[in-house]
Amino acid sequence: MDNNTPLYKIQFISNGQRYELFVKTLRQDSLYGFVEVGDFVWNTHTELVLDPSHEKLKDEFAEVTSTFIPMHNVLRIDTVKKHGTAKITELSDKVAPFPSPIYTPKK
Repeated sequence: MDNNTPLYKIQFISNGQRYELFVKTLRQDSLYGFVEVGDFVWNTHTELVLDPSHEKLKDEFAEVTSTFIPMHNVLRIDTVKKHGTAKITELSDKVAPFPSPIYTPKK
């Protein structure tokens, strides 16, 4: 990977789970209220032990070039120097997605 290319770690909530992905492309797209992520970076395992959540993510995003995540589902975005392992973790009962939409029409 080029040293001038930024690498991002994005954490977001989807279907009651916390996703943590590493991507090279991240931008607020013209699709209002969404963050576009793309150019996924996957860990190349050289160990014998494989992380099942990492493999599940690779399968889920295998044919995806970019995806749109609702802004209110994003927990955190970091610029990082090197990638780690992408993973999915279960949320505890104390954490829930923000319940209301971003735009609420007036009546």
